[in-house]
Amino acid sequence: MAEEMARKDIEAGLETRHELGDAFDAELVAGFADRIEKTVQERVGTTAAARTLAERNESRTSVFQFVLGAGSAVAGIPISITLGVTDNLGALVISWVGLVGVNVAHAVRTRKPR
Repeated sequence: MAEEMARKDIEAGLETRHELGDAFDAELVAGFADRIEKTVQERVGTTAAARTLAERNESRTSVFQFVLGAGSAVAGIPISITLGVTDNLGALVISWVGLVGVNVAHAVRTRKPR
């Protein structure tokens, strides 16, 4: 839609040039240049905002991944002590597989495609 309007603006400007002659060329070119500059600034601004948001989300994801890993390790200590003292090796293995599984699932889910 924006491209169609821009094309119509250009066609209208060229038609105006034909009607008014060469005397208004500088004003028409300046008008086109202003529109092009405005469009470029809007696109650059949108791209920069998207990049900033992506960087912020990536930072939050990294912090959450660290907190999840540290929390899993801290949670694993009492589980290991309790199950190790009571000779429940199967339950200990299952508990650690679960803790590792949660961390791996989160890491895979939040991984950036390359």
